[in-house]
Amino acid sequence: MIPTKEVFAIDESEIHALIRDGRGGRHELMRILARAREAKRLTLSEIAALLRVEAPQDLAAIFAAARGVKEQVFGKRIVLFAPLYLSNRCANNCLYCGFRRENREAHRRSLSIPDILREAACLFELGYRRVLLVAGETPGEASLAYLCRAVEAIYRETPMPIVHVNAAPLSVEGFRRLKEAGAGVYQCFQESYHGSTYRRMHPSGPKRDYTWRLSVMDRAMEAGFDDVGMGVLFGLYDYRFEVLSLIAHARHLEQTYGVGPHTVSVPRLQPAPGAALSEAPHPVSDEVFRKIVAVFRLALPYTGVVVSTREGASLRDDVVRMGASQISAGSRTDIGGYADGAARAGTQQFSLSDSRSLDEMVHAVLDAGLLPSLCTACYRTGRTGEHFRRAAESGMLQEHCLVNALLSLAEYLERHGSAESRAVGVQRIAAALENVSDEALRRRLIDRLDRVRQGEADLHQ
Repeated sequence: MIPTKEVFAIDESEIHALIRDGRGGRHELMRILARAREAKRLTLSEIAALLRVEAPQDLAAIFAAARGVKEQVFGKRIVLFAPLYLSNRCANNCLYCGFRRENREAHRRSLSIPDILREAACLFELGYRRVLLVAGETPGEASLAYLCRAVEAIYRETPMPIVHVNAAPLSVEGFRRLKEAGAGVYQCFQESYHGSTYRRMHPSGPKRDYTWRLSVMDRAMEAGFDDVGMGVLFGLYDYRFEVLSLIAHARHLEQTYGVGPHTVSVPRLQPAPGAALSEAPHPVSDEVFRKIVAVFRLALPYTGVVVSTREGASLRDDVVRMGASQISAGSRTDIGGYADGAARAGTQQFSLSDSRSLDEMVHAVLDAGLLPSLCTACYRTGRTGEHFRRAAESGMLQEHCLVNALLSLAEYLERHGSAESRAVGVQRIAAALENVSDEALRRRLIDRLDRVRQGEADLHQ
């Protein structure tokens, strides 16, 4: 990759002008949606027009178009994963976060490497096949070394096949070391692209440096991360400004590195124990949240849209039908919460709204007529970055991913599934077999399916 020659910056006056632009109407909306359904690149002006839509019938048209684009690119697959929180020690004082330095009531904890291995092994035994490591920001060499040791130890000592990282910005050299340790996706959220809001929400600590955080994706991609995850915290500022700014940032990465973000996350501000901010300055309703998910799907058709357990069960069940392609399941945002439970876990980063387990989420996704996927084949075969995008654009992604999703689902059901999820899963896999043309793969799936059925029979004896 060629390092960027241009420093990325948000032109706030341009973004606000797009928001104020009153042009549009139903005819214009239909024209934009026709382009979006063909996975054409939408302009920021066209995206702003989508964000201005409020009429129920026009929102329904946006949701339908987003659902169509999602299925065209990703099929019916919904990727499931879990975050693994390593430490809630943090040098920052983010007003919305339970990990903030000035939260004097926080129970601070950092997992040792043996603790991390127990957490990762526990998640694997529950059926997860990818984890996202999350840690507070503690500047210095020790923090980077800790992350690298954690990634290397999980690969070396547990069967967990894929480890992603959500951590504070690093230098290019720091990112090279993290990549060499084996990290898959690097994820970091801007929180807010609005400069004065960003500085108000981050009054002290290294995270206060807006420019250092804004340039983090350039450094990560220069260091070799071709899959990066972006996001903002909705509720801090005008959602329209944040959506347009993030998409402008994604366009910068596309133009500079040939590929945009692998994922975009859409968290809303939620209460956090010990946070200074108790309410969102710019609340985002459920209906607006649905629109945000749908607009990201139309604007970035080949990017995964991630919805976390911050959101309630019914809302998450809605948005997987209209554009979301990845969801966390059975999440814990405390430290050591999987293996140790609440008794020894450290303070949570924020409150969760969807407490369903992985198995309950598998069942819910199947009930929605969708396909839960725990597949890790893309990372194991090097189908990342530009290779992933080309496969998605050509339609090859669906061909590869349908079979891999079915195989990973059958493996989950055989080893971890409840009687309820097995019953629905068997029907789903059997119905999907007719779309698998490769005879060798069909035989593998039929063999797996027979083993799941046998296990289901054993459960009833």
